Amino acid sequence: MEARAPETFGIPWPDLNDGLLYTDDLSLSDCDLTLIEFYSRKYKNSAPLQGWLQRIQNGQITVDGTVTTDPNKSLSGLSRLIYHRLPWKEPDAPYLLEVLYEDDHMIALNKPSGLQVLPGGLFQQRTALSQLQWRVSKNISAVASQGKHPVPVHRLGRGTSGILLCAKTKLAKTRLSMYFADGTSLIGENRCLKEEVKTTRKISKVYRALVVGILDQDEVIINQPIGIVKYPGVAKGLYVASPSGKPALSKVYVVSRDIQGNRSLVQVEIQSGRPHQIRIHLSFIGHPLLGDPLYVNGGQPRCFDLEFVDENVAHDGGYQRPENPVPGDCGYFLHAHMLVVHHPIWEEVIKITAPLPSVLQTDDEADVHQRKGIRQHLSN
Repeated sequence: MEARAPETFGIPWPDLNDGLLYTDDLSLSDCDLTLIEFYSRKYKNSAPLQGWLQRIQNGQITVDGTVTTDPNKSLSGLSRLIYHRLPWKEPDAPYLLEVLYEDDHMIALNKPSGLQVLPGGLFQQRTALSQLQWRVSKNISAVASQGKHPVPVHRLGRGTSGILLCAKTKLAKTRLSMYFADGTSLIGENRCLKEEVKTTRKISKVYRALVVGILDQDEVIINQPIGIVKYPGVAKGLYVASPSGKPALSKVYVVSRDIQGNRSLVQVEIQSGRPHQIRIHLSFIGHPLLGDPLYVNGGQPRCFDLEFVDENVAHDGGYQRPENPVPGDCGYFLHAHMLVVHHPIWEEVIKITAPLPSVLQTDDEADVHQRKGIRQHLSN
């Protein structure tokens, strides 16, 4: 039987996004503040004082439906404030997604490197979530789509490629999210014995990565906690290796060693789901991902000037894009290769695989891939 080509979908991004509306319903405790005091205090991570003055004077803020350009306007309790972030051109990002698995309850996608999963920062429209929503609205009627709200149920860094698991119904979302949370909580309770985790967890993920240096051991278990430090350009702080952080566990297996190139191909199974866990853990043991612009040996950021914040105002009134690396920067080689999950409704065990990029293949895997391609070409 001739193999069916996988489905690929995606709509090219509009030049500008739609902008954003941020709504605040004031409480009585806000009634003694002026407009500029409210925004510069509550949203100081969004823009410096001068930036909020610019936004107010541009007429981007309404108070109870009326545009207000006076930054010193006194606020009254129970008013509604709306800040209109003007449309902007988001950075370039791929838009095509491959469907690896799909049924009525969930869908697994092969996400390309460079595509952000959820809205955040400069990426509000150019996300995997937007493409999922557009696919639903294109394929089924508004009435039929009322119960379908496809959403990702786990994290995947912008620079990471591979399997992105998404729920299509509320029940599937609840159960899949619980599966991921249960895996992390097992580590938090120090219940990380190999036999127990395997029999308890209902989901497991395996990644392939290319790292700097030659690992001496064939297998390494990393249980370094991960915490948060203040970091310019990252409002909620940067995740790093920290003794006072939350428990995290990664199992690393060496796939191949390139002595001449001083790099190793590794497979990583994560038993917990901390943000940027693989990047932090591999750099912690002295083998950061090849091309990682952010994390260096020790699981720390490349830039150590953690207190510096550029107060200059960007075009939209916000902070300038920081010169130091941030978590969303790409350049490293990390791929979510395999996922095994108990189906959220049927309980059947589903195994999903995302094809490996050529740079993350062994020589034998590359030969098999090439022969498969030749056979497909000859059959067409």
